[in-house]
Amino acid sequence: MKTLIIGGGFSGMAAAIALRRDNHEVDLVEIDPGWRSYGAGISLGGATLRALRELGVLDAFLEQGYAGDGVDIHLPTGQLLATLPTPRLAGPDVPGGGAIMRPVLARIFADATRAAGAGVRLGCTFSAVSQDRDGVDVSFDDGSSRRYDLVIGADGLYSQVRQSLFPDAPKPRYMGQAVWRAVLPRAAEVTHAMMWVGPKLKAGVNPVSKEEMYLFVTEDRAANDHVDPGDFPALLSGLLATFPAPLVQQLREQVGRPDARIVYRPLEGLLMPRPWHAGRVLLVGDAVHATTPHLASGACIGIEDALVIADELRRSGDVKEAFDAFEARRWERCRMVVENSARLCDIEITGGDKQEHANIMRDSLIALAQPI
Repeated sequence: MKTLIIGGGFSGMAAAIALRRDNHEVDLVEIDPGWRSYGAGISLGGATLRALRELGVLDAFLEQGYAGDGVDIHLPTGQLLATLPTPRLAGPDVPGGGAIMRPVLARIFADATRAAGAGVRLGCTFSAVSQDRDGVDVSFDDGSSRRYDLVIGADGLYSQVRQSLFPDAPKPRYMGQAVWRAVLPRAAEVTHAMMWVGPKLKAGVNPVSKEEMYLFVTEDRAANDHVDPGDFPALLSGLLATFPAPLVQQLREQVGRPDARIVYRPLEGLLMPRPWHAGRVLLVGDAVHATTPHLASGACIGIEDALVIADELRRSGDVKEAFDAFEARRWERCRMVVENSARLCDIEITGGDKQEHANIMRDSLIALAQPI
């Protein structure tokens, strides 16, 4: 089939790679002429590593990122409370979790997308879409046009494809929290994910390579107000001051370094009710199920979307049947991630039941371990 993918993020690139394996003719358009990926580190669970293996990019991740087993949970003072197990879902030879710099992972995906034979056009997006029973006519903002058998909208949280197809769809919602991230030299004792959990703040580190790790801190903020980047080091240092653990205080001394690459992001979420398709146009990834990072699974479920739609198109040559089957397989898993992540966020903001928080984490990780 001739397939157009709108959006060159992780979901869109994964779809291009997966569909090219089945010899679909794939065009991918990305509005950013530099195909850039912003951010610091990104944590990946076992389910994500399993998806990377199926896409054929796991080896590149292991070479350029970092994988480890377990997540250590500490009190703010540094006392170890528990170590959460991380099952080796990608295989007995692959640790159960890991992390990598987001731009590095994006480059791995971009290289694999081009190597798969997808036609990539940067600095380009759609201007109009019209469809009939047999295909989709797409006009592009560079004046060109082409007809496709199906279109996949993977253009993120503020999706223009979603707005075009479903103008009454829910809008992204600010969740009342923000996350700070910074990139620092990896401390020798940081060989896997570690977290320090206080009454109102949560800090953590995860290696992103043999040389570097990324630091993250969640902060409650009632309003999504602008924060001046010039204030980033002082604000992050102030948040870290509430964690007397010796390692955290070592990190606090480093966040003012010019190469700390501090990133601040207000957290937003979205879960669009079904259907996620209209005719021959399907929405995937953050366009329909954007989540906060509390389960470290936002990229995971977007990449899984790509694997599942490729699988369903392989099973059925009928686009509607494939889209319906895709939604039936994806709805509950994606709903669980978005809603459980949002509930974890709410519990942290309100100082809610810690046992409920632990139960949601446990149940969610068990669910994520299941086949897709």
